[in-house]
Amino acid sequence: MAPRPALLAAAALLLAGACTPGSTETDVVAPSGGQATGTVDFWHFFTAREAAAVEAAVAEFERAHPGVDVRITAGQDDAKVLQAISSGNGPDVALSYSTDIVGKFCSGNAWRDLTPYLERDKVDLEQYPETVRSYTAYQGKRCAMPFLADVYGLYYNKDLLAEAGYTEPPRTMTELADMAKRLTKRRADGTIEVAGFVPLLNFYEHTPSHVGPSWDLQWLTPDERSAIGGDPDWAAMLKWHKDLVDWYGYENLQKFTAGLGDEWSADNAFHKGKIAMAVDGEYRVAFLRDQAPDIEFGTAAVPVPDTALDRHGAGYVTGNIMGVAANSDNPEASWALIRHLTTDTDAIVGLANAIKNVPTTRAALASPALEADPEFQTFLDIFAHPRTATTPPNAAGPKYIELTQEYVNAYLSGPGGDPAAGLPDLDKRIDQALDLGR
Repeated sequence: MAPRPALLAAAALLLAGACTPGSTETDVVAPSGGQATGTVDFWHFFTAREAAAVEAAVAEFERAHPGVDVRITAGQDDAKVLQAISSGNGPDVALSYSTDIVGKFCSGNAWRDLTPYLERDKVDLEQYPETVRSYTAYQGKRCAMPFLADVYGLYYNKDLLAEAGYTEPPRTMTELADMAKRLTKRRADGTIEVAGFVPLLNFYEHTPSHVGPSWDLQWLTPDERSAIGGDPDWAAMLKWHKDLVDWYGYENLQKFTAGLGDEWSADNAFHKGKIAMAVDGEYRVAFLRDQAPDIEFGTAAVPVPDTALDRHGAGYVTGNIMGVAANSDNPEASWALIRHLTTDTDAIVGLANAIKNVPTTRAALASPALEADPEFQTFLDIFAHPRTATTPPNAAGPKYIELTQEYVNAYLSGPGGDPAAGLPDLDKRIDQALDLGR
């Protein structure tokens, strides 16, 4: 599942202080290999039902490697992991929820370069789709391996759509706006009781990153400068959201969302029938079945601009990544654990079925053991779409995304202003942050 933006920001700040370019790389050449033995401290961010699935997968690894004892610490977000690594008391293996900081992990040497291990053990990287390979390496250095992927689409409440006369989800942004208005229920004073769609770009998983591929948004140039101000699709995306925010009334939306339940609890607004349509990840399928079994829901790709129907079906992909800490005391056993969890088909499929994340190897995606009901199949199809994309890595981590989020929040909350002036100014601030983060 994906983290809250505040956790990403905290992790980025810690990473900036903990790991800087020029750190000493501790493992240039992998040892000749042999039986993995000893203790491995493994930290991950999952909790509750999802943490139990990870424990089961690790138990299988330990049965296959009786000489290795894996000590698991669950519920550790990136900020905690990075703080521990910087203090010298971190784990041997860490599982991160963010691909946005892989550039900083690699360039700052927080995680070891895994290429010597991959080459020694003849691990075929072609088993991973190109997008997955792109978010586990930076400038030729592969310091991470993909655990499972998160793919984003549109969830819709079938009963609420049927009440309004709809039998299918929207495919275009015009359809989404029209349906959102028709599905919204208000009191006489304008107070929102049920929202057809919440257009705030900081609500739950509805963020610029997660809708970016639907609008074909460009983030960075090949030389890692901001591409936002020169991309007309950004202005179009902002206008669509601003028009719908204004239709609802910003204050009405603020009041409505302030009264909604936590995203990761059973009180999630979609679970409660308070929102008819929402952008979310594939993991929401499992949350709904576990926490809101009475909700009849469907899934689809995020709608696209009316003139871009050829792009419909694509979406945003990110994922969980694993690495060996630079100061690990047991890199050989740590690599063995990572290799098992990221290349073994049975392990990947088992985790995907339990957590309802998308597997990242071609063999796991094609496995007959993969449980793919129609709602989950939507995300497998999005994952396979040639226009599906992720946010580009860079040495400064997710700072460019955070600055963009700040601008978008301010734009939607006020009179709007002119993106023709605001976005080039955002470019300048992003470029300065990128320069400082190198």
